[in-house]
Amino acid sequence: MFRIARGAAMLLAGWITTPALGASALQCVPYARIVSGVNIRGDALTWWDQAASRYQRGHAPRRGAVLTFRPMGPMTLGHVAVVSKVLDDRRLLIRHANWSVPGAIEEDVPVIDVSEEGDWSQVRVWHSPTQTMGARTNPTFGFIYSATSRLRPFEPDPALGTSVRLATADADMMEKTTDAATQQVATLQRAARPAPRLNLDMRAMRFAEATPSARSLADIIADVKRDARLR
Repeated sequence: MFRIARGAAMLLAGWITTPALGASALQCVPYARIVSGVNIRGDALTWWDQAASRYQRGHAPRRGAVLTFRPMGPMTLGHVAVVSKVLDDRRLLIRHANWSVPGAIEEDVPVIDVSEEGDWSQVRVWHSPTQTMGARTNPTFGFIYSATSRLRPFEPDPALGTSVRLATADADMMEKTTDAATQQVATLQRAARPAPRLNLDMRAMRFAEATPSARSLADIIADVKRDARLR
């Protein structure tokens, strides 16, 4: 099962739901900056553009890269997360903060690529409180590549806001996200298949188009067959 910190267990039991009154929660931006070493400041939604002249960017995951999320719904400021491990073409692990619960730190939890193109432009993210892949599909800008793949440790700092460590990946989680990724990719592949083509006899089509509409279908079929025998 998950290695869940004592504070996270209390959180899931409903004893802790939000940071204490007057306290701020740890945000995703300072956490990602410390863990990745990508030195960008400002709201998460600005990171992709800010990185254009300072860091390499792309759409393939690498360890240490920052995955940047587009604003969506209540997530008006976007989101950033750090890639901790690439599992395969459609799965990776991330470390991030302030996602499932305000201020919560989630380490090495799964993300799956559900984009039709396989370019990580649409993802689903693990939701630790329910121990499932989140149902929401989240659009992303892409990856900002760190100068190194080394991940830096994060130590709680009251100056950055209150936090609680929520979850890390284990075998059960990997099995669940593998099943979810397999099902999602299969759905995408089915949707991408071309519709079956109908082989039409154009002689019959031309004959039908030239035939008065009062004729019955049986008469048309009989005439087509007779025409085929004469040819």
